[in-house]
Amino acid sequence: MATLAPRVVLVHRRTEYAELLERHGTAGQAAFFLASRGRDLTEVRARDAAVTAARRAAIAAVPADWRHGEVERADLDRFLFAPDDLIVCVGQDGLVANVAKYLDGQPVIGIDPEPGRNPGVLARHPVGKLGALLQMAATAPTAPASVTAPASAASAVRTVTMVEARSDDGQRLLALNEIYVGHASHQTARYELAAPDHTGAVHLERQASSGLLVGTGTGCGGWCQSVWRQRGSSLPLPGPESPGLIWFVREAWPSPSTGAAMVEGLLPASARIELRVESERLVVFGDGIESDTITLTWGQRLSVGVAERRLCLL
Repeated sequence: MATLAPRVVLVHRRTEYAELLERHGTAGQAAFFLASRGRDLTEVRARDAAVTAARRAAIAAVPADWRHGEVERADLDRFLFAPDDLIVCVGQDGLVANVAKYLDGQPVIGIDPEPGRNPGVLARHPVGKLGALLQMAATAPTAPASVTAPASAASAVRTVTMVEARSDDGQRLLALNEIYVGHASHQTARYELAAPDHTGAVHLERQASSGLLVGTGTGCGGWCQSVWRQRGSSLPLPGPESPGLIWFVREAWPSPSTGAAMVEGLLPASARIELRVESERLVVFGDGIESDTITLTWGQRLSVGVAERRLCLL
């Protein structure tokens, strides 16, 4: 029986120019809209051209006898990834984070369509290297613990830690950067928090805050680092491949019935942070995607910790 050729799935998101055309109908109307806000359509079109060129070059880099498909970020929750797919994300770092929760060991290659403009932490390869990276990914194990690329290749396969939230009614949410738990609006979130200290002893505190943030080492390049910097935290930030997590409580409010002693900490792979809801409605979402949430109400419990699943990143 013949073996199927590898399938490459190209993941992308619509550019700002495409969104402007959808909203305003024509380039002229889009230009008028931007000009009224002190912006020029020329830059927006140039960025669209760069991303479009990178997508075309990525498709051209797929060997002629391989299969390939495309999916837009907005459709990820409806797309079925096969276990042996090779994933190519053409876009910013956040696009890799967006797709990570839908994968289970498939190798991911992040392509930066605008080198110099993006941080390039997750999408760090120029499109010109994609052909060689695809060949490497096709021969790598599906979910390697540590696989080093050939000496001629510039990158290695890395397994990156992810974070998972589980509710007591069976709902589950994965994220590459961070999990946020809080009120759906800017109202106060009320809950009882149970978290381990550096000795492993678990402490309880009833809190009223702007929410709980539990992040990975990858997430420490974004939102978690912002909180860490703002409060001048002395906690060591974990790295992307570190097996542990870091957590912060945002703006905890001390009162006769709530405390503010437990506001940050490190969470080893063997531990989890627990939360019992004392609000009418709290939401849980990952990587800033508020359209994919867990909704909790009075008395429900949530557990957050290191996910068994990891992102396989080239």
